[in-house]
Parts: sequence; structure tokens; C-alpha cells
Amino acid sequence: MHKLLAKLRLRDRHLARLVNIGAPYLWLGLFFLLPFAIVLHISLAETALAQPPYTSLWEWVDDGILQIRLNLQNFSTVFHDELYLAAFLNSLGVALVGTVLCLLIGYPMAYAIATAPERWRVVLLMLIILPFWTSFLIRVYAWISILKPNGLLNHLLMGLGVIDAPLTLLHTQTAIYIGVVYSYLPFMILPLYANLTRLDFSLLEAAADLGCRPFKAFLKVTLPLSLPGLVAGSMLVFIPVVGEFVIPDLLGGPDNLMIGNMLWTEFFGNKDWPLAAALTLSLLGLLVAPFVLMQRLERRIEGEPS
Repeated sequence: MHKLLAKLRLRDRHLARLVNIGAPYLWLGLFFLLPFAIVLHISLAETALAQPPYTSLWEWVDDGILQIRLNLQNFSTVFHDELYLAAFLNSLGVALVGTVLCLLIGYPMAYAIATAPERWRVVLLMLIILPFWTSFLIRVYAWISILKPNGLLNHLLMGLGVIDAPLTLLHTQTAIYIGVVYSYLPFMILPLYANLTRLDFSLLEAAADLGCRPFKAFLKVTLPLSLPGLVAGSMLVFIPVVGEFVIPDLLGGPDNLMIGNMLWTEFFGNKDWPLAAALTLSLLGLLVAPFVLMQRLERRIEGEPS
């Protein structure tokens, strides 16, 4: 009887382990590998006036021969057309500048919340998360009313006597950066806050006792210990901003071309799904490199083997 119970317990443990390990792989297979395979299939096809608007990669011909046709012209167009290359470079530039701005603004805010009295931390975090209670699209549309020539910001500055004529803010690169920082700043603050709350502030007291000035103590103690949160926040901001579509479309001008706008144009405007799929995979490959580098940096910071 005891042996039977032991076997049943061992089987239950194996089953539980199989479920714990298999569930994440099943999730990745259904929601990453399968969509990736579909997009890869489309990227290797040719555009067609059909539904769906692309050709099949294989077909049976006479004598039972399977004929496979792989079209690599879409990837050649992506990497040789100056328009797409400019869109990639502009997207990377906007994402990099937006991430740096979010870091410069978000780090002091995260540090202030982490060092605030505990009774105020929940309130301050609620203020950071509060904009998420409103639709992302509505929040971006609100910035149009703020930044347009007769908007709230120009009225305020002219009322205070700071400017004499309205500033041109809407449909500029500056408007895109404002929208990116406003929309993605919480994604930088929250990982930094989670990391800074685990910081042992007695180390700063020890550094002060040893004659270290506050700024030097920040560079030698606080900043190195908060690097995991900094890397996590940077990834959460940089990666989605590269493929951002709504902010550049609503706040940016026609000259501020980003890869998200190109994807929308190719999918819905030109109905060129194979080229749009090739752009998607190229963007994915472009983001793999910084993602792997950031993960290796985070592991090195935490002392784990890369």
C-alpha cells in the first residue's frame, strides 16, 4: 500500500513538473512560434490580386511533383530601398532618444518614490499608473489639443508673456518625443522603483561616514546597484517605441517616417502583405541584437554566467 502511494505521489510530481515546464512552451508555441511561422510564410510569397493577397509557396504539378517557390525579393527590397532604411534608422533614433529622456526623467522620480515615507509610496505609484486608466489613443489625441498652434500650451505661454506668437509644436519631432516620454515613462519608473526599494540605504550612510560626497556615493553605490532595473526599464521602453505607430502618425509630421507607419501603409494601403511581412521580420531581427546584449549585461551585473 505504501509503495503504491509513493508511486502515485511520484507520478503526480512528474505530472506537475511536466505541466509547469510544458505550459510556458505551449504558450510560446501558440502565440510566438506559430504567428512567426505564418509571417515567415507570407514574407516568402509574392503579391497577388486575391484573398489573401499573396501566392502559395507550394503547389502540386503533373506526375505528383511538389513545386516550391520562395521569393526573397521582399527582403532584398527592404535592405536596398533607401526609404525603408531611412525608416529603420529614424525609428532607432527616436527609440534611443526617447529611452534616454525617459531614463533622465524617470530615474529621479523612481528614486524619490523609493525614498519617500511608506504611507506615501502607494499614492505616488497610483499617480504614475493613473494615466493607464484612460485609453492610450485618447491620451495621444489629448496631446493634439495641447500642442496645436491654438492649443492649451501656446495659450498658456502667450498669457504669461513668454512668447508673442504661437510655437509650431504639433507635427514635429519634438511632439513625437513628448508623446513617447509621456506614454512610456511609467515603464521606466516601475522597474527602477522595484529595484531601488530593495537597495540597502545603510551602504550610502557608510559611504558618507567614509567621507564620500552624495554625488560620488550615487555613482559608486546607488547607480551600480540599480543597473538591473535600469536595463529592464530601458528594454521596456526601447523595444515598443521602435515599432510605434500611433504617436508618430498623430503627433509627427509627414517627414517623420517610422517603420510602424511603413508597416501600416504596406499592409492596409498598398495591400502588399509579403513586403510588410518582410519588414516585420527585419524589425524583429533588428531588435534581437539589443535585446540579447541587454540581457547579457543584466546577467553580468547580477553575477550570473552569460
